[in-house]
Amino acid sequence: MSKQGQAGTLESNDIHIIVKEGVPGSGISIDLTSTVLLPYGDAIRTSITDVCNSFQVKDIEVTAMDKGALDCTIRARMQTALRRCGLIQEV
Repeated sequence: MSKQGQAGTLESNDIHIIVKEGVPGSGISIDLTSTVLLPYGDAIRTSITDVCNSFQVKDIEVTAMDKGALDCTIRARMQTALRRCGLIQEV
């Protein structure tokens, strides 16, 4: 069984992120639902990918349920989920 981590809530202006280790070589897979998907979906995906890249996380499955979170919230939730999954270490 692969490791899993999550962060955030389904409250307004937040994002709930669940991460799971991916199969080696599978890359970053993002399943995104959002109340602002059309105007901001690409930006949300970019933020999630940027956080993964900044911690050299290459193979991961991300499920994100966004309720209008700001970019700083998206990045913080993603980083927390990765830590809880054990994919990045505390500094």
